[in-house]
Amino acid sequence: MRHRTKRPLATALITGTALIAASATWAADQAQPTIKDRLDAAVSTVTGSPMANLDVDMKHVLDAMKKLDPKPIPSLSPQEARKQPTPTDAVKVLLKEQGKPTAPEPGVTTKDMTYETAGGTQPVRIYTPDGAQGPLPMVVYYHGGGFVIADIDVYDSTPRAIAKGAKAVVVSVEYRHAPEAKFPAQQDDALAAYKWALAHAKEFGGDPSKLALLGESAGGNLATNVAIAARDQKLEKPDYVVAVYPMAGTNLDTASYKDNTSTKPLNRDMMAYFYEQTARNDADRSDPRLDIVGKADLKGLPPFTVVTAQIDPLLDDGKMLADKITAAGGKVEYRDYPGVTHEFFGMGKVVAKAKQAEDAVVDDLRKAFAGDATGSTK
Repeated sequence: MRHRTKRPLATALITGTALIAASATWAADQAQPTIKDRLDAAVSTVTGSPMANLDVDMKHVLDAMKKLDPKPIPSLSPQEARKQPTPTDAVKVLLKEQGKPTAPEPGVTTKDMTYETAGGTQPVRIYTPDGAQGPLPMVVYYHGGGFVIADIDVYDSTPRAIAKGAKAVVVSVEYRHAPEAKFPAQQDDALAAYKWALAHAKEFGGDPSKLALLGESAGGNLATNVAIAARDQKLEKPDYVVAVYPMAGTNLDTASYKDNTSTKPLNRDMMAYFYEQTARNDADRSDPRLDIVGKADLKGLPPFTVVTAQIDPLLDDGKMLADKITAAGGKVEYRDYPGVTHEFFGMGKVVAKAKQAEDAVVDDLRKAFAGDATGSTK
């Protein structure tokens, strides 16, 4: 277990200032820390909070989130939780404060379609880069939200950035939410959407012979499960999989869970809430589709990129997923980003490290579509 040491205030003031000042050197386009940033970092250092490690850009997003007065998710019903402000809303607040446009990034056209699940029709949104000549490589994208909250509207920035950067058609998938639809409805829908994308690729200018999966958080679980199901059911195999801070295990006692009991925007209690809403019983929590790192067979999978954030209860889930794929003979690019939290990916407009992470994933995808997805063993 990792241990945090509380420090005297005077030392913390110096340390907190140094931490934020150092973080500003990691990327030339990061914001400069304010006096408030330094004081907040000092207080977090005194209390032993991992939030002391926040870089400036990430802190400004969380400060904007605080202004929206979100209620603690575990204290709400799922229906109430879905109405709470999101990190996407916080980014818009910050962009307004910075005098920047809040409209979606240009250069991408969207089209809404539907696919069929065992529980009825679900939407998909097709993102196509402007001016690109088809058929284009395809990325099937699964959003986050703990299987309970959020939707394809909340998670709009990532598919836009990937479509534009990778010159690919991105199919952003909606799926049934818990608790109205318990596990394994989400995994079943994810696979149904994958099969739909393969069958209907020509309708939206996609090339099913050049295909990748990408998911964030709960979507990282879904992307990984679809890759496993494609192997087991002998479906068209994706060329590449990107799992961004994936929900890859049900053990809430890992070191990163213990370290992040009170972090924002995600903490241990929220993850416990999401699993409580999703799983029907203890057997579900042991199912390899939820406990991927504990129970799933990870042999014979495509090359992966696994992205993690330093300040995130799911950090160890991502690390273990990368390690276990490698141990099973697979190839993995593992990238951990210090100073940022869960949900940083997709915040490239306001968080420099998010832009770095998005650009790295775009590069991985372009290499995969070109037949050069070598990955790296750790």
